[in-house]
Amino acid sequence: MKRILAASLLLAGFVLAAPQAQAQTGTARGKVMDTQNQPIADAKVLMEFQGGITRKFEVKTNKKGEFMQVGMQPGPYKFTVSKEGFQTGTADARVSLGDPTQVPDFVLNTMAQAQAAAQSGDAAAALRAEFQKAVELQSAGKIDEAEAAYKAILVKQPDIAAVHQNIGQLYLAKKDYPAAEAAFMKGLEIDPASTDMSTLLARTYQESGQPEKAMALIEKSAGANPTDARAQFNRGIFLLNANKNEEAIGAFEAAIKADPNMAEAYYRLGAALISQGKLPDAIQNLEKYLSLNPTDAQNVATAQGLIKALKK
Repeated sequence: MKRILAASLLLAGFVLAAPQAQAQTGTARGKVMDTQNQPIADAKVLMEFQGGITRKFEVKTNKKGEFMQVGMQPGPYKFTVSKEGFQTGTADARVSLGDPTQVPDFVLNTMAQAQAAAQSGDAAAALRAEFQKAVELQSAGKIDEAEAAYKAILVKQPDIAAVHQNIGQLYLAKKDYPAAEAAFMKGLEIDPASTDMSTLLARTYQESGQPEKAMALIEKSAGANPTDARAQFNRGIFLLNANKNEEAIGAFEAAIKADPNMAEAYYRLGAALISQGKLPDAIQNLEKYLSLNPTDAQNVATAQGLIKALKK
């Protein structure tokens, strides 16, 4: 009888121990799909423990692209998914005790897709290098060479707004106003919200004897971008050129409201306030301009001279 009791107790001990051992492991599951959201069957999933000891598991996905591995040591794992004809995918996940750990879905490109993406990336890098070279030529004053370089880029990729903007500036420098207008208009088709492009087009109209058209464009840009400091500042400059000082003051104040650290807005506002006889306010804005450590040496010298003269 004692032997039967002892055997029963021993068997009970094994029964009680089984759930305890099972609770010390975790489970991971996930899914492998292609870029068309179709399951990838028979993909190999390698799970490597990253917790300081070597421990690996390997399974394959089923027809639904799903995989699951039980009996895993809890902790960090690196998951590597591979299938012939597809680019390898990797992910990190921490397997926990209790409920299965859901590894984020893997979406694999085919090798053809991966190769096409790499070629596209190489082409983009080549275009960026060509653009930088064109900018360097433009900065060096090599106008004709820069123009040729920009045009070569547009043959390959005609919808780059920055290229149309820069080539438009070349035409503007050469006073070829129709060509400059066409370039800036094309740039605005691609990037309608570009404040710089609108300003350059307005400048083209201004220099070609169309001030009303220029002002209308600047007003439109500023109205469409009320919190864009650059748009408000540009409006102020055009208003100053039109001898509309009071309106210009409002534009510069709007620019400062949008960007309190816009040094040039304080400088222009200070100068405009002098013309209105508001000398204390002018001094205050010019001093604020200098406190922002502006980089325009000529404007800095002018501001310092104005402050000195106004305080006499």
